[in-house]
Amino acid sequence: MTFFESEVVRAELAEVSELQEEVYSNVFKFPTMSKEDQRYHVGLLEKLLEKQRVLYTRVSLSDDPEAKKMKKSILEGAVNMGLPPNIDMHVFFKNMDSMVDIMKKQIDNDQFRR
Repeated sequence: MTFFESEVVRAELAEVSELQEEVYSNVFKFPTMSKEDQRYHVGLLEKLLEKQRVLYTRVSLSDDPEAKKMKKSILEGAVNMGLPPNIDMHVFFKNMDSMVDIMKKQIDNDQFRR
């Protein structure tokens, strides 16, 4: 069985896709959302980041050629978004966790409200 034939991997990919769609579809509405909706949105973002972290780890540990292609594609995408070519994705995810924590504090302090 290849990496992408795994039911677990396929389910994770589907969930990541759904979460991405929901997070991205509301990103521009964020400043005008209620605190409750902002917290919900940040919760979705946290869940998405955790799923992406797990998926990246699985891809990194796999010897499957398709998984290796996906890892390469992820790293190339990160560079295309402005990250350094030698980025450690685990550091990236840790930094994103810190950003989410900051967002939560800003929500509590009404710093996103217009």
